[in-house]
Amino acid sequence: MSVIRPLALVAVCSLPLLSTAAFAQQHRSAEPPQGFLYGVGVGINQEIYRGYKRRVIPLPLLGYRGEKLSVYGPFVSYELAKANDVSLSAKLSPRFAGYDEGDSDVFVGMKRKSSLDAGLGLQYRIDNWTLDTEALTDVLGNSNGQELKLKFSYGLRFGPLQVSPEVGVSYSSSKLVNYYYGVRETEVTAERPAYRADSAVNYHTGVALSTPVFFGGITRLGIQYHWYDNSIANSPLTDRDSGVSAFLAWSRFF
Repeated sequence: MSVIRPLALVAVCSLPLLSTAAFAQQHRSAEPPQGFLYGVGVGINQEIYRGYKRRVIPLPLLGYRGEKLSVYGPFVSYELAKANDVSLSAKLSPRFAGYDEGDSDVFVGMKRKSSLDAGLGLQYRIDNWTLDTEALTDVLGNSNGQELKLKFSYGLRFGPLQVSPEVGVSYSSSKLVNYYYGVRETEVTAERPAYRADSAVNYHTGVALSTPVFFGGITRLGIQYHWYDNSIANSPLTDRDSGVSAFLAWSRFF
């Protein structure tokens, strides 16, 4: 497979389905509410690692939305500047991508840590279109890698239902990709050769749905399909070059 072609475009957060923007978007309106909120969420990611079918991440949602600060569970965003339809924000986001040898036989003798990313996000909104860009770096020193993300989405409303199709592309540095998909010389086995991964360009397309009709809060469902670069797909740790991720969340202001 060549460097993966976009279907129409990861918002790869390494677990690509969860981001500050994703949770923040469920409360967008002409006059978005502010205050403390609570809720629950779950993310499911179809892993492309050999013998590792899926990753399930339950997320209790305790957060706050203010004029500039948004906190949704472990995802944090703070608006630094805004001019008309363009806003610049500082972001903090966990990277749910770690594994240990108990997750699959292919990981025997290996371990990688999940991490925490920080960086900047630029958003441009015009009519129903939204362009989100992010530049993130590992601040815990696990991979010492960086990621650049770009996503287009379009909002449609059908009564109480908001539907937002999206396409996106991401660039992951060689350090980031190699940490999670590479095999060190000290980790080589008869079935697992050494592998040093290069940088990767990944794509996704998906749709998000949200509605306020259940239990007095906002319910949001998102589904994405991801295509991974050859640098990831050719790793001896993987046996797929694409996968599906989904999340379901409900939250309500106190």
